[in-house]
Amino acid sequence: MNAMQQARHAYAGPQSAFRTPRQAEHHVFSLITARLAAAAKQPDNFPTIAAVLHDNRRLWTRIAIDLADKDNGLPADLRARIVYLAEFTVHHSARVLRGEAELQPLIEINTAIMRGLAGTAVAPGQVPQ
Repeated sequence: MNAMQQARHAYAGPQSAFRTPRQAEHHVFSLITARLAAAAKQPDNFPTIAAVLHDNRRLWTRIAIDLADKDNGLPADLRARIVYLAEFTVHHSARVLRGEAELQPLIEINTAIMRGLAGTAVAPGQVPQ
């Protein structure tokens, strides 16, 4: 192996393939949704629930910002529906933090988005990987 090949090998990540933006979005949703599902199994662990809700709200806020960009290529009606989901997520998260609601609706919304990003069917209640 020459020096150039050694350098490439040394700096190569564990995965040599790049993710498409859609795959990257799916990956982030997958990580957060798995954490939401784990937190739902620990209803008395407020710090864990608060942390994952914070990360989920940050994700949805970022999505809403991207959808507001005039150069966003999604159809206007789809953008509006996704912005509604972002708003619902923020409001529902506040209710969860106050002890007035459960995490399950947030898990279901994220899972539905993941199905759309993956273009595959996933049974309701199952968290895609």
